[in-house]
Amino acid sequence: MALDPDDPRPPYVQVANALRAAILTKVFKAGDKLPSRAELAKKYEVAPMTVQNALRELRDEGLIVSRQGSGVFVRERTERPVGLRPHIERAFNAEHVTIDFAGFSGETLHGIMQEPLDKIRIGRLTPESIHVRILVPDPGVPWSVPVTVDERADSPAFRKRAEEIMRRHTLAIVDNVTELGALGLVKDATAEVRVHPTAPLFKLYLVNNEEAFFGFYPVREHVLSLGGEPQAIYDLMGKDAILFHHSITDDDTSTGSQYVDQARTWFDSMWNTISTEYKR
Repeated sequence: MALDPDDPRPPYVQVANALRAAILTKVFKAGDKLPSRAELAKKYEVAPMTVQNALRELRDEGLIVSRQGSGVFVRERTERPVGLRPHIERAFNAEHVTIDFAGFSGETLHGIMQEPLDKIRIGRLTPESIHVRILVPDPGVPWSVPVTVDERADSPAFRKRAEEIMRRHTLAIVDNVTELGALGLVKDATAEVRVHPTAPLFKLYLVNNEEAFFGFYPVREHVLSLGGEPQAIYDLMGKDAILFHHSITDDDTSTGSQYVDQARTWFDSMWNTISTEYKR
């Protein structure tokens, strides 16, 4: 399985990403021994030193551990917080792709989806259908958070700034997905954005109705320039949200399937009741 020659990332990063995805999706389970460095070098058609550098990345992340004279093993107790990217990228290998997102702006999702959508454009991935639903807060109504620091009050200027970010990322997802359908690259491709009147204190991703990723938004103070004036805001820090992973295939807990089912029920209830179509 050679690396993608069109991928601009260094080979050791590509190998590390492939192995990380295999660990996070439980192809290699906790306690499993990884193939030898020579075997991995042959599999990915790279030099053994490249594999060594890739393994160093995973070791630094706490995903694997080396045992003198025995080899390299997946840690028995890996942390539950996970990276979203390998799971989203892997999801596009399925025949039917569904992604539901509830959160603040969709910025992270937009960035992660670029690579698999590009692979569809060049024919490296060929899903039959893609359906994306995005739930974000309505920027046209006052918010309880984010708010100003001094008065704990809604900031229309901040909402306008936030809407520009939200529009840029969510509508780009809509345009990119629907374009694949218009070009005939995906038979059934839809992406919708709806808004709701509640403050999002967490982000949720549902992937192919099999996996759920959930994380709380930390609220932190920082200063922004709004209308040319500095303004202290208690803001939702999306990039600092740690995601926790639940899967219907979890074999170490009985709650994985229940969590995914309940998350999907919550999302559908929001989508079908208090949310409305976002008007461009």
